[in-house]
Amino acid sequence: MVEIKTIGVLTSGGDAPGMNPAIRAVVRTAISYGMKVFGIRKGFGGLIKGEMEEMTLRSVSDIINRGGTILQTIRCPEFETEEGLLKAKSMARVFNIDAIVVIGGDGSFRGARDLSRHGVYVMGLPGTIDNDIGCTEVTIGFDTCLNTVQDAIDKIRDTAYSHERCSVVEVMGRDAGYIALYVGISGGAEVVLMPEKKYDMEKDVIKPIIEGRNRGKKHYIVVVAEGAADSIEVAREIEARTGIGTRATILGHLQRGGSPTVQDRVLASTMGVKAVELLSKGIVNRIMCVQNGKVVDIDIEEALEMKKNMDEKLIDISRILSL
Repeated sequence: MVEIKTIGVLTSGGDAPGMNPAIRAVVRTAISYGMKVFGIRKGFGGLIKGEMEEMTLRSVSDIINRGGTILQTIRCPEFETEEGLLKAKSMARVFNIDAIVVIGGDGSFRGARDLSRHGVYVMGLPGTIDNDIGCTEVTIGFDTCLNTVQDAIDKIRDTAYSHERCSVVEVMGRDAGYIALYVGISGGAEVVLMPEKKYDMEKDVIKPIIEGRNRGKKHYIVVVAEGAADSIEVAREIEARTGIGTRATILGHLQRGGSPTVQDRVLASTMGVKAVELLSKGIVNRIMCVQNGKVVDIDIEEALEMKKNMDEKLIDISRILSL
């Protein structure tokens, strides 16, 4: 048990809708417990350089509805070195920071873990649209991303129907297919391609499209996670083998932005409050997680060892409903 009087908060890695509500929750809860809070700009890189300032209640007014992160975020190769870690530790001491709340994904948590091994206390909040953190059922930003992608697919479907086309929609997910799977189900896709599942072009892509055409379908949606295949090449293959006009749409960073949904705002707020409550009790080096629908905390070392497997039942549901 340790005494925490001053905390820092930073966002790291890719931005995710809900990071601002998380920052807001951390700052307001800390102030309510009589703690000082420093906002660290540009992630671990800003920590190394001392780019931080004390935050007040006013600092986080009117940000709960904003996407992105007011603290900004960059990737920092220097922080991955021993020298970078020591600089970060030294700078935390300069500002008398007792613990740092890190909002980000798996890579950010590994950075936080490395800091903790150097004697800097940390807390982690899972903020990533990829939903690929093993210890938690859902991450901050995932729900907003799904709604953004779903809205785009609904619009693409309108023009696909009008022209009797096949639309290949590429979504984010270099190593994880959660976005592709969820919007594939919600968007009624004929085909979903994910990094976790190898696919056969003839059997898994061409065949269902041809079978759909033979049943009288007038349009087709193929959702591709960026780590599963080249969406432009998939579109070319479909058009060449079926004769159906096919267009590829890469949604890109559109998926990261936008005002966070109610679910993401509540999740971020709940996790932010819990993280600071734990710090107020002298409990440190934990990751906030959702397990069985509830926000819990897990030791950071244990959390990083946990693996997340794709829900096979959801994959079966996607396959059944695409008929």
